[in-house]
Amino acid sequence: MLSVDRLRVLHAIAVHGSLSAASQALHVTNSAVSQQLAKLEREVGQPLVERNGRGVRLTAAAELLVDHASRILSLVHQAEADLEAHRDDVTGHLRLSAIPTAIRGLLPRALLALREEHPGLHVELSEEEPHEILPSMMRGEADMALVVDWDGAPMPLPEGMSRAPITDDVSDIALPADHPLAHSELLQLDEILDLPWISWSRGSICDDWLHDMIRRRGGEPRIVHNVEEHQTKLALIAAGIGAAVMPRMGRGPLPEGVRMIPVQPALVRQVYVFWRTDASRRPAIRAVVRALREATVGEDE
Repeated sequence: MLSVDRLRVLHAIAVHGSLSAASQALHVTNSAVSQQLAKLEREVGQPLVERNGRGVRLTAAAELLVDHASRILSLVHQAEADLEAHRDDVTGHLRLSAIPTAIRGLLPRALLALREEHPGLHVELSEEEPHEILPSMMRGEADMALVVDWDGAPMPLPEGMSRAPITDDVSDIALPADHPLAHSELLQLDEILDLPWISWSRGSICDDWLHDMIRRRGGEPRIVHNVEEHQTKLALIAAGIGAAVMPRMGRGPLPEGVRMIPVQPALVRQVYVFWRTDASRRPAIRAVVRALREATVGEDE
């Protein structure tokens, strides 16, 4: 009879691409992975990996087995979720990935509420950039992920994922205090298209959105700097270097020399959380969704 634990090892090798990466993902030693793989090969009577340079390549038999392993592991996840739902007890270990602004703006309140209401639940938080989160979820390194979609640029989720909306996050335009537009009460989007922009990291989801947003309105983005870190962006603006789209969630205090101006039509990001559908019945997932939504109550506008 095939061992679920050994199928999990083979699945991890397929997902992560090597025995060492699989051992890290499963939190076991390299030798433990090698031993489990050798036992599985004896059980099926066929080789499952071949040497490929410094790594390994799955055989045709392994590819067939991985396809079955994916479905088997999904059923195991469903069974675990059903058992938790039957107990109706919010306990256990849940790994949550989130983008930096969501961690600053929502997670402190949400995690505090979860700790007080569900002391048996341990939430392990990791910060990741938007382009890192989906691959992380697909590799099984997180149970839930908190991300954003910009208007007109949704992140496509693969089959087998479920999502729940949390809140909308409005953005303002950050300008140097001495800029001619800095004392406006409201800016029209068309009058800011040609500003010198401090964008996000080149090629990131947010950087791509900024380019597309400006081009959809007939402009051509003039990017003077690509910066990911929030405070670095504000420091450059305070020095008069450029302007930026600045979401309100997790913004924090502004340095002297920076003004935030609302823009019309509003630039909005949809904040949502997603998870594997086969885990949907876990009470812990429902508790995290509820805590995140409640954490948005009373946010500064």
